[in-house]
Amino acid sequence: MDLMHDPALPAHEDPAPGTGTLPPRAWYARSDAARLPLNGAWRFRLSPTATTHDTSFADPGHDTSGWDEIAVPGHWVLQGGGRHGAPAYTNTPYPFPVDPPRVPDGNPTGDHLRTFDLPGGWPAAPLPADGPADGETLLRFDGVDSHARVWLNGTELGEFKGSRLPHEFAVGTLLRPAGNVLAVRVHQWSSGSYLEDQDQWWLPGIFRDVTLLHRPAGAVRDFFVHASYDHVAGTGTLRVDCAPGGRVTLPELGVDIATGESVTLPAEPWTAELPRLYAAELATAGERIPLRVGFRTVAVEDGVLRVNGRRILLRGVNRHEFHPEHGRAVDEETMRADVLLMKRHNVNAVRTSHYPPHPAFLDLCDELGLWVVDECDLETHGFGALGWRGNPVADERWTPALLDRAARMVERDKNHPSVIMWSLGNECGSGAGLTAMADWIRGRDPGRLLHYEGDPTSRDTDVYSRMYADHDEVRRIGERTEDSLEEPALDARRRAQPFVLCEYAHAMGNGPGGLADYQRLFETYERCQGGFVWEWIDHGIAHPELGFAYGGDFGEELHDGAFVCDGLVFPDRTPSPGLTEFGHVVQPVRIEPGDSPGQAVVTNLHDFAGLDHLAFSWSYAVDGAETEGGPAPVPPLAPGESAKVELPAPGNPPAGEAQWTVTARLAADTAWAPAGHVVAHGQWSAAPRPPLARPAGAAPVRDDALIRLGPAAFDARTGEPRTLAGVPVEGLRLEVWRAPTDNDHGAGWLPETELARRWRKAGLHRMRHRTDAVEAADGGLTVRTRVAPAATDLGLAAEFRWTADGDRVALTVSVTPEGDWRVPLPRLGIRLTLPAAYGAVRWYGGGPGEAYPDTGTAALLGRWSASVDELQTPYVRPQENGARARVRWAELTGAGAGAGLRVEGEPEFALTARRWTTAELDAATHRPDLVPGDRVHVTLDHDRHGIGSASCGPGVLPQYELAARPAAFTFVFSAA
Repeated sequence: MDLMHDPALPAHEDPAPGTGTLPPRAWYARSDAARLPLNGAWRFRLSPTATTHDTSFADPGHDTSGWDEIAVPGHWVLQGGGRHGAPAYTNTPYPFPVDPPRVPDGNPTGDHLRTFDLPGGWPAAPLPADGPADGETLLRFDGVDSHARVWLNGTELGEFKGSRLPHEFAVGTLLRPAGNVLAVRVHQWSSGSYLEDQDQWWLPGIFRDVTLLHRPAGAVRDFFVHASYDHVAGTGTLRVDCAPGGRVTLPELGVDIATGESVTLPAEPWTAELPRLYAAELATAGERIPLRVGFRTVAVEDGVLRVNGRRILLRGVNRHEFHPEHGRAVDEETMRADVLLMKRHNVNAVRTSHYPPHPAFLDLCDELGLWVVDECDLETHGFGALGWRGNPVADERWTPALLDRAARMVERDKNHPSVIMWSLGNECGSGAGLTAMADWIRGRDPGRLLHYEGDPTSRDTDVYSRMYADHDEVRRIGERTEDSLEEPALDARRRAQPFVLCEYAHAMGNGPGGLADYQRLFETYERCQGGFVWEWIDHGIAHPELGFAYGGDFGEELHDGAFVCDGLVFPDRTPSPGLTEFGHVVQPVRIEPGDSPGQAVVTNLHDFAGLDHLAFSWSYAVDGAETEGGPAPVPPLAPGESAKVELPAPGNPPAGEAQWTVTARLAADTAWAPAGHVVAHGQWSAAPRPPLARPAGAAPVRDDALIRLGPAAFDARTGEPRTLAGVPVEGLRLEVWRAPTDNDHGAGWLPETELARRWRKAGLHRMRHRTDAVEAADGGLTVRTRVAPAATDLGLAAEFRWTADGDRVALTVSVTPEGDWRVPLPRLGIRLTLPAAYGAVRWYGGGPGEAYPDTGTAALLGRWSASVDELQTPYVRPQENGARARVRWAELTGAGAGAGLRVEGEPEFALTARRWTTAELDAATHRPDLVPGDRVHVTLDHDRHGIGSASCGPGVLPQYELAARPAAFTFVFSAA
């Protein structure tokens, strides 16, 4: 398509989308027409600028003996060991002067060459003048960043932009049986870069497939599958528009119709929960294409987003395409692994932030079941810092490029039932170009909804979308009492729209916090239909010294640091605690206690599925050890229904704290998980914890420089313990500091969220400890201390009261704040250090993973064990991590260490154990900075500040804040 080409500018700076390419069309993975993948090893040469006019490299016979070799699909900056430049990360700023549509002379340009032969029988003769009697051949590029100029056998085919979109050329007349030379010149920067300012690494190259497609005479040029569902009648209506015409067969339903004709008949609908696909075939005179048809209808009815007549709740994630070694060159095996991991954590929706994904990903969403918001390859966020001056979406010169991008997305992906919304793009402000895109998409595909967040008026959309709205704003939107727009008509229109959080719960580092509080709002207000956590994966690039690299690690002069590592899975796709928490918060079955501890209330939160695919079981545990269990008699429940389930009475359980746990597992293998996979669980108290028995009676005895009290010995001068129950300990003192999380650091553009800065300003990272008194009397040892930072009168008066009997020693800590505290505490507890041999941990408390005050719903009460090393959560940028919550007791032991140390707490406490200090954790910037030392550093927290998601969202909710206030807590130590 040749759209408004400006001859005064070089092609890569022209705002027009390109020249020489064919109109966009539907993508499909297979047909009986021949295809030749051109992926693999290509010859490669890199130039520092785009100013060279020498195109002789595209001529057959050009000497490439001095060139490098790279893999396609791939990015040249991730290949060549640094010889081809380096990645660069920015969130919003353009990494070049903003002077649209111009880009700098310093413009890395990669020349790519591929020589190939045609398979036997591939027609290569020139086409007759009256049409393709023997067929045409197309050359297809599925993704090139950011501008490509293409030659075949010395003839220039054209050029294009739109990095994450497909482009095709007709090449049949140019092909030879052997020795074909395909040449592609790729500029890293182009006018298209102004439209591709997404929050991600800047990674140039041919990063998706290159394919030669034979188009026999009479082959399909394009087709559109229309498959709606009438939930009242229980029927599906199928029509397939196709050029040229042909026939559509769907054997399972007895369908055999001409293209363009409609048929209505009983059918099962497609949904993300029950992704029913029918095998069909589209046949024309020259080609047969297998189809997978899913019947479904998307609509807004009474202000609610409905699919097949039912309200849906989006339990979604934003997904960038990313691989830690290959960047955006993601293979299908990795895509499938992503979808399986999503399904296994109860994710039901994906927003393809911020561009259409590889088309094979949408096939997987069709097959395995995910709702998809398909987003256009469009973001101009960098203009926001300029007051949106020059924003391309408000400049008519760019409208052809915007329309081209919209068309290439819609035409490519229009036959996927998983796609329920088109998104115009992301963070582009507002402008006539967006309205033009919306009008074109509505005219082409009125059967899907339109999404866009960047215009608060929602004038071009069918849903009201927001990013990072806090919980109170979500509540007001749910009540339709949000702030009004100035134009009454627009305000009324927006209030009638369903609400979606297209981004929320920023999953950067430790967190996100507050997920359960959001989910309660989604389940309370019909208008609030869920949203998409930002985001799926940390974009850490594998690095030999740093582990995983982030912004600034490649010498970028402008970068946004670790902000690119904000996913629910780590770069190697290991689930983070955040994904575990999200999977529990959004579980599609709610299991709660009923009117009595032995009664469960089970609610089906699926939108479409019953519970017949699940097997329920119960267990009864005392002090974390299961004593009984069996199947739970949960009746069939339709979506939204609840039932009270009586659990069998335990026979003769031992005395102690007891819990009921009810678990829902897959009853049989599915396409996404094996039988037995846990889908949901609920746990509640059956009997409370008995009070902790506190030892007393032993008298303190002075022994030279020590004071002995029961099984403990203390420094007579400082009152610090030297041994507890025979275990050497060091440095036991009050602890209030934690290595700040990414969310503690907050968002730089919102200073009020920068809690870590406030903590450091108050001096909480450099607290001084003073011993005021050591008193051995009254059947115990009392140590009075004051803990305070320099340069302020803030402080914490702490009394350590030790009592003991022959085997156990108790510590009761009483804390009284002094001064005018205007900042919350990171934590409040004690720390102590053990020898390195104490590297094994057992505990009765929450587990198996980490948990914090607003991230702990997935942690089950039980008995758990792990090594100290296994307790660490490997966040890409080191920070506070690894705490096990609601601990009743814990034991630290080790081979060759002698007796271990057991600690019990009242009230329950949080446990961390590390082979480095908090100060070392605070100072580390990458995982390899953390070098195990010769000690195990243990913290026993009485209370902790929550996590929130203030790295790009709301901070900690009031109920999870840790204010400086009087507190008292007890620990009892004994031999393990």
